Formats: sequence, structure tokens, C-alpha cells
Amino acid sequence: MTTAILTDIEGTTSPIAFVREVLFPYARARLPGFIRAHGQAPEVRRWLDAVAVEIAAGACDDAVIVETLQGWIDQDRKHTALKALQGMIWEAGYRDGDFTAPLYPDVLPALQGWHAAGHRLAVYSSGSVPAQKLLFSHTEAGDLTPLFSGFFDTEIGGKREVSSYRAIAQRLDLAPEAILFLSDVVEELDAAHEAGLRTTLLDRAQDYPQPRLGEATHGHPRAESFAQVTP
Repeated sequence: MTTAILTDIEGTTSPIAFVREVLFPYARARLPGFIRAHGQAPEVRRWLDAVAVEIAAGACDDAVIVETLQGWIDQDRKHTALKALQGMIWEAGYRDGDFTAPLYPDVLPALQGWHAAGHRLAVYSSGSVPAQKLLFSHTEAGDLTPLFSGFFDTEIGGKREVSSYRAIAQRLDLAPEAILFLSDVVEELDAAHEAGLRTTLLDRAQDYPQPRLGEATHGHPRAESFAQVTP
């Protein structure tokens, strides 16, 4: 029996367009000014130095690092340093009311119902943990963070790596089979399934106009909304 539900965000709880058309452009446009203003702060410098090492540039000029980060945003690269810096920039956007996070209409009642039924809720996204908490604390429905007991990002491992899901199960102190993972990405579900988790593919028409059926599901149960998910 499921005792924890682990959910992705982009394409699962929130439309892909919010991330691609709102959050990414916002971070890209404000990245140069943010680095000029905060580049020497320890929590920012550590990530800038990590990028410098990544591109084998040593102590390169911050302008080069900014250009690299903007290129990674354009490529939708899942890099931990980029995700951390984006989260810091988005914090100001949420705080200033520049945007709030949209949810699919079926998400809030499902989360509330699962929580009330005693299921532990957790998030696993390529976005940093601070960015995840920002999103769920600034949704159109208000602050949903009290519903969740765990947040995980790529610091625990890549989302297509089996070891990541085993590590999450250990962190939650649960047997893998007691966890249901929800995602719109088949390859992530493949890794979770191999780790022993239960899985469900979210195939939302808004983000996937061409339904993924048959072999395209890789054998994972398919749902078009959280209302169709069986914990």
C-alpha cells in the first residue's frame, strides 16, 4: 500500500509553459544584474565558482560565467548551479508579485485528499529545493508547502538515474514499493520503477497534445489528471 507520493512539477503539477515562458525568461533577463549585485556573496560565489570549474575557465570574468549560464537556460540544461542561481532570482519575482505559480485544477484537491488520507507528500524536481518551496508557497491557491514533508532536487542525483530514487526512499525511510512517483517523463519513471517505486505517467493534453499510449508508456500506468491517479 502506498504511504508516500513523490511528484515532479513541470508537466505534472504545473504547465510546462509556466517554466519555459515565464520563469526561464525572467531569470535570463535578470541574471547579469543579479550577479553584479550579489556575485561576491558566499552563497552565490560558490555556484559561480562551480560553473567556472565546469567550463575549465578557472577564475574567469563573471561576464563569461553569466553568458554560460544564459546559454544553459536556453538549452534547458539541468545543472545544479544554474538551478540554484535561478531559484535566488525567482525568489525576488515571487516576493515582488511579478508572478504566481499556476497549478492544474485537479492538483490541489488531489494533494489535499491524499494528505488527509495519511499519505506523505514529497517533491522531486530538477529545480532546486529552494525554488520548489518558492513555487509551492506562491501558487494561485496559496501556500501549499505545509502539505509536503520532503523536497528533493538533482543534488541527490539525476532524475533518470536509478540510484536517485533509492536514495530518496532511504531519506524518506520507506521501502521503495511504498512510494508512488508521478511524472510526465517516461525515462524518469523507468528509473524509478527499476528502483522499486510504483509509477504513474501524467499525460496532460495541455502539454502533450498527442496522447502517449501503448508502447509509448513503457508499461507505466497512465493518467490524464491527478483525479485518475490511484495511490
